[in-house]
Amino acid sequence: MYPILLKIGPITIHTYGFMMAVGVACGLWFLFIQAKKQELPSAKVIDVAFYTIIISLIGAKLILLIGNFSYYLRSPGELFSLARSGGVFQGGLAFGIIFALWYFRKHKIPTWKVADIMGAALALGHGFGRIGCFSAGCCYGRECSLPWGVTFKSEYASNLTGIQLGIPLHPTQLYESALNFLNFFVLFFFLKRKKFDGQIFSFYIINYSIIRFFVEFYRGDHADKLYLIRSTSNYLSLSLPQLFCVLGLIGGVTLFFFLKKRKSA
Repeated sequence: MYPILLKIGPITIHTYGFMMAVGVACGLWFLFIQAKKQELPSAKVIDVAFYTIIISLIGAKLILLIGNFSYYLRSPGELFSLARSGGVFQGGLAFGIIFALWYFRKHKIPTWKVADIMGAALALGHGFGRIGCFSAGCCYGRECSLPWGVTFKSEYASNLTGIQLGIPLHPTQLYESALNFLNFFVLFFFLKRKKFDGQIFSFYIINYSIIRFFVEFYRGDHADKLYLIRSTSNYLSLSLPQLFCVLGLIGGVTLFFFLKKRKSA
């Protein structure tokens, strides 16, 4: 755990923010290179990516606020903590997709061709972002008896995220980081072999929904109210993020077959 990367006088660089910046930079770099290779308007593609990131961050924090509205109503001072939080990723993804589709249509950019590149770029950036989560102690796992259980010790991070200290926990952040990087390589492999525009973006939605659904079984940072079904076994429980994953999986599969059928027609 290394929540603070560098501190020089009044200037503090947090590892979470730094890794988020690395993820965004790598995603934008990949997007720019691939847009040029496919003879797309690379400048406009970067513009839409930049604006989408901002809208996604707002959306992710808004969903977090709505999901914990009663808590923030009781403790309005904690609203400032939203600035430090990444928010709910699925909320940010939904807001980002809606905005990007509108932007593509307005500027007459080939929607699904760009979306394919963006799907792979998202997976790449998200992999770095989850390393930041691990360093900061957010999105932590439940107690773990396996050899790779990680014991966190930072009081500073515990005060920010509520992570349990001195107990081996599942490194869920690293699980998801590794799976996001794997998702990126899979999407990049198929990017050059796709049969129709939108195929890779559909794969991204499907793959991430599956990744997040199973990682959720090992998360330990959810309050009881975030569960739709709460059992003594995590494997028999269903959290709200898992419901979003199921909806995302259905949406991704539906999009895949819709675009495939449209291409055939």
